Amino acid sequence: MKPKILLVATSRWIPTARLAMVLVQTGFEVEAVTPRRHPLEKTGVVRRMRRYRGLIAPSSIKNAIDEARPDLIVPCDDTATQHLHRLYENEKGRGQGNNALCELIERSLGCPESFPVLYQRTSFMQLAKLDRIRIPDTRVVKNLANVSECIVDFGLPIVLKVDGTTGGEGVCVAENAHDAERAFRILDRPPLLTRAAKRAFVDQDTTLVWPAVLRRKSVVNAQAFISGHEATSVVACWKGEVLAALHFEVLKKRSSAGPATVLCLLENGEMAVAVSKVVRRLNLSGIHGFDFMLENGTGAAYLIEINPRTTQVAHLTLGPRRDIPAALFAVLSGNSVQPAPRLTEKNTFALFPHEWLRDCQSEFLRSAYHDVPWEVPALVSACLRAPRAQLGWRAYQRFLPLHLHTSSPRVIAVQGKPVTAVSRSAAADAD
Repeated sequence: MKPKILLVATSRWIPTARLAMVLVQTGFEVEAVTPRRHPLEKTGVVRRMRRYRGLIAPSSIKNAIDEARPDLIVPCDDTATQHLHRLYENEKGRGQGNNALCELIERSLGCPESFPVLYQRTSFMQLAKLDRIRIPDTRVVKNLANVSECIVDFGLPIVLKVDGTTGGEGVCVAENAHDAERAFRILDRPPLLTRAAKRAFVDQDTTLVWPAVLRRKSVVNAQAFISGHEATSVVACWKGEVLAALHFEVLKKRSSAGPATVLCLLENGEMAVAVSKVVRRLNLSGIHGFDFMLENGTGAAYLIEINPRTTQVAHLTLGPRRDIPAALFAVLSGNSVQPAPRLTEKNTFALFPHEWLRDCQSEFLRSAYHDVPWEVPALVSACLRAPRAQLGWRAYQRFLPLHLHTSSPRVIAVQGKPVTAVSRSAAADAD
């Protein structure tokens, strides 16, 4: 009998679809709970999909878990992880801490005592420091006086980050004191109702609704700025042990706070040791991501963040100890690890569609491994429509008019291969 994974997604991220495809190829049975019109629908690999409803998120996810009865839950974004944490807390609060749901969440995510610290940036950094992991100084700031103190202690530029945010949202690098104070005022206040409403009705993203309604203020952290370039890791782990890991240097991004678009596989002992120490200390299970800064001049790896969910590169199968799905399949099935053949001998990866959207003439589309899911044309076409919720409004405005002016299908080319693009009205229907 195949092990079953339930993917939980609150956002329409394309990497969720890519991960599902590889999980099925590895031998899993996959079910999912997602918002409507998720790219996952284009793959045809998921046994059953259920609707995620943001305004009643915990119950919609719990119902999906009860019906699917999975062996493992994989959250595909930070909001999904937070919902699973709340589900666990709710069951504990009812005196049902030993029921099957709590056991499943523990098996999927790790020790519940670690849940709170995963979204408390300063607390997490303090824990990492206990294991002698290299980190930038980080401190909670509650007012403008605290911001000024951190500028004196950390210097400029300074980074301000909000707890519980993801994908570069809620992060600001301030070059001077005036910008730092202005950023704090913006980050500290509750989200505007108009913004929450727009996200809910236009983007079908309800994560800001309750914070806006309840006027819930954010926790803001100040962090010392590390001059360098970014790196990222993703691991499969089980009961505090790393089973497989991928470490990358970030070569290109769509924006300073946006996702990486080009990555280079690397061997970095300091990153690997830091990740193993965190996984062990927090007794983590499942898939987790970590972000680093590699300091200019020294190459020293500073851990700056944990992402307690899968990331956009977890589907890349790159051989022994570098195959996330194979490692999880082995531990759930009780069999030895059987990694898939290495995806490519290249070490540089251009992520689709983001690098193409960043620069359709990018040299990396030819020199790197361009990670296009050619085997699923419907998913490729959906990616090229560039829905606002996946790729951002500016990219949507910029690229759709170039290709989708008429009501009849047209053919465009990516890396020399033709792909059918639908009309603008059809693209809007698919968003």
